[in-house]
Amino acid sequence: MVSPLRIGVVGVGALALRGIIPHLTQDDVRDRVVVHALCDPVVERARATAERYGIEHAYAGLDELLADDAVDAVTVASPIGLHHEHCRRALEAGKHVHVNKTMCTSVAEADELIELARAQGLRLVPSPGEILRPQLRRTRELIAEGAIGDLAWAICGGSFEIYHEEAEPERLDAPGGATINPAWYFRRPGGGPLYDITVYALHALTSVLGPAQRVTALSGVRVRERTFQGETIETEADDNTVLLLDFGESRFAVVHGTAAGQVSEQFGAGVYFGTRGTIDGVLLNGQPFDYPGKELTEGAPVTDWDAQMRVLPHVAGAHRDIPESHVFEDIMQLVEAVEGSPTAVTPEQARHVIDVFESGYRAAATGDTQALRTTFALPV
Repeated sequence: MVSPLRIGVVGVGALALRGIIPHLTQDDVRDRVVVHALCDPVVERARATAERYGIEHAYAGLDELLADDAVDAVTVASPIGLHHEHCRRALEAGKHVHVNKTMCTSVAEADELIELARAQGLRLVPSPGEILRPQLRRTRELIAEGAIGDLAWAICGGSFEIYHEEAEPERLDAPGGATINPAWYFRRPGGGPLYDITVYALHALTSVLGPAQRVTALSGVRVRERTFQGETIETEADDNTVLLLDFGESRFAVVHGTAAGQVSEQFGAGVYFGTRGTIDGVLLNGQPFDYPGKELTEGAPVTDWDAQMRVLPHVAGAHRDIPESHVFEDIMQLVEAVEGSPTAVTPEQARHVIDVFESGYRAAATGDTQALRTTFALPV
């Protein structure tokens, strides 16, 4: 590989504007990764963003970006329903790929991407890399050590509430002038809180407990209409889903992707119930437990998601003050992988999470518990 890795950003939406581009244009990473090009169908936004950050190229379409021989890799930040197509085309064009959560929407799509990357000799790194967090590695150790007795069950999840309609200022103040409509979050394929928010919680849960074996579920649409800037958006994708997972040996977990509500004040955190105690995020029986790098979070509440991300390997200096530092870390995992270093962030774990979602929707539709057909290995 010629250093630095020259990356193309596919999709100049809220996530790219809020986190990806500000992180990747910091001086401290220019020797390892540089943003060479942006592409977005709203090309005025791509061009204005490129001008703001000193990025060399802005394209209106993916074909133009992939035809640029100077692009070594892409980070796919398009709507989730487009991830499979955009990843596939990038891999076919010989580009390494980082793909934002969720990698795609079906196991069949994930199988194709994993096999294509393998056949092409390319790296495929998906978000979210929850498995990198030392908080979760320590949670796994505490459970194995019997700190809460025998684990009985766990609960985790996430919810939409009104985040995409009202809590993302980038949607109203994007370069180029046009607002960024969140309608796709409520439509199929790829919409709904499972793929958008619960994905964090389930990556965390499986980073602690490993792969699940079976799933059953209830699912439907609770909020029939959403609004953005006076426009009514009809909800097509289920926005109120509760999964019940079987991890074997009578260890169960409830996982929700719902229209509202949370089970822990710590975003994406799992709550683990044992016969002698409880782990809630980074709290053991209500008290903070130790983990490598904890000193980096001192002074911040345990509910501060950005502060909890300071423990990630590449989140230092200015990156601690830029949102979405966990996504930056996942992109740096791709850089590491291309350079030849192994990463714990694998498409096999992402595929297993997709299997849970896809099989959960099937269980809700049929009323039958579904056996999961995928697995992955936790790092030793």
